[in-house]
Amino acid sequence: MDQERPVRLTHMSANLEMVVVLAAGEGTRMKSSTPKVLHEVAGRTLVGHVLKAVDSLKPKHVRVVVGAGREAVEAHLAQVAPGVTTVFQERRGGTGHATQLALAGTNISGTILILAGDTPMLTGQSLQELLKLHHAGGFTASVLTAEHPDPTGYGRIVRGDDGSLLRIVEERDADDFVKAIYEVNSGVYAFDAKALTGAIGKLSTDNSQGELYLTDVIEILRNEGGTIAAALIEDFIEILGVNDRVQLAESAALLRDRINEEFMRAGVTIVDPTTTWIDATAEIASDVTIYPGTAILGSSKIATGAIIGPRTTLESCTVLAGAKIVESNCINATIGKDAQVGPYSYLRKDTVLGTGAKAGAFVEMKNAKVGDGSKVPHLSYVGDATIGEGTNIGAATIFVNYDGVEKHHTTVGDHVRIGSDSMLVAPVSIGDGAYTAAGSVITEDVPPGAMGVARGKQRNV
Repeated sequence: MDQERPVRLTHMSANLEMVVVLAAGEGTRMKSSTPKVLHEVAGRTLVGHVLKAVDSLKPKHVRVVVGAGREAVEAHLAQVAPGVTTVFQERRGGTGHATQLALAGTNISGTILILAGDTPMLTGQSLQELLKLHHAGGFTASVLTAEHPDPTGYGRIVRGDDGSLLRIVEERDADDFVKAIYEVNSGVYAFDAKALTGAIGKLSTDNSQGELYLTDVIEILRNEGGTIAAALIEDFIEILGVNDRVQLAESAALLRDRINEEFMRAGVTIVDPTTTWIDATAEIASDVTIYPGTAILGSSKIATGAIIGPRTTLESCTVLAGAKIVESNCINATIGKDAQVGPYSYLRKDTVLGTGAKAGAFVEMKNAKVGDGSKVPHLSYVGDATIGEGTNIGAATIFVNYDGVEKHHTTVGDHVRIGSDSMLVAPVSIGDGAYTAAGSVITEDVPPGAMGVARGKQRNV
């Protein structure tokens, strides 16, 4: 392989000693109290996407350099990547300074991979390919590059007449000739650990920012006789960073398109991909149909044959085979096999619909267990309740679960008929096969097979 020419990546894999994620940027252009790397796209934080890609490499050690918003970033990392080590960059000193801090106290050999924490489109496959190239060629350093149609803001890759990588020039330090170059630095590097450790101490702040640039290590290593590879990635969108809300939205749209395409190629019908948003953390089986205006968020899992939408939001829900959800909002709910939801239903945390159950138009449920074949067809609130099998809840029924101080539970048995406009004042139990008369306010238990009647006598005046 000729290291002096751009290398286009193909499918490969590799091992490595350490990964360093640079996540200490202040993110001032986000204009937010939230650290930049904690902003979310497609169900993960920016740094979460990067760590997901890194995880596929199975590195021995991962160090994340944190700065602004240190406490929040460290708390997040403890949840999503408890095995990583954080390093604090107290002052803004540049990527070279951040790398110095990450390497401090280490004495490792082998390969170190360094990348930014704000590149959510980067895939583990591309990182594996870079490392395989790096190891196969025995290079001192390997840089992932891309040809960008609008290279503004990126460091440029400067090559010699023979195609060899001479140096990387940050845009602020570039002249007009260098700014006209379309090949840009991705901020992803593979280094020989010993060579990097020796070169990192030779960096200078002689630049427009007065910072230590990690990019300058490339020229230092080259001048010392090191071999440098530049691997040109096929799709430039993988290297796109996020610095403001506009770029955040652009990344979200790109991830949406990628995720939707993956699901469609796996057998999911998405009627309108441009209005369908699916988080990277969601799982969807083949032969699911998703109609326009739908968002499938968090850890949602949808089984085969389900129909979702239009205009539906599922957040961390489980939907079993053949269920149908129309124009509804469900959060942390489980919708059983062949169950029906909507239109205009709101299923809240810990709601479980059994097989063939129904939560119809304008129904709200919270912490409700609805048995197989039971129906709450319309205009009802069911909170803190257990409903047995084959039961029908009449229109406008309210499960009165709150007494102003505490929430209470209601139990409705199998094959019960609750009359329209009933009020079930918890705690109360309705036995199997029982009835309540329409308009009743039920404050006492109704025995199995009985009818509860609790309403005023009609007077015609």
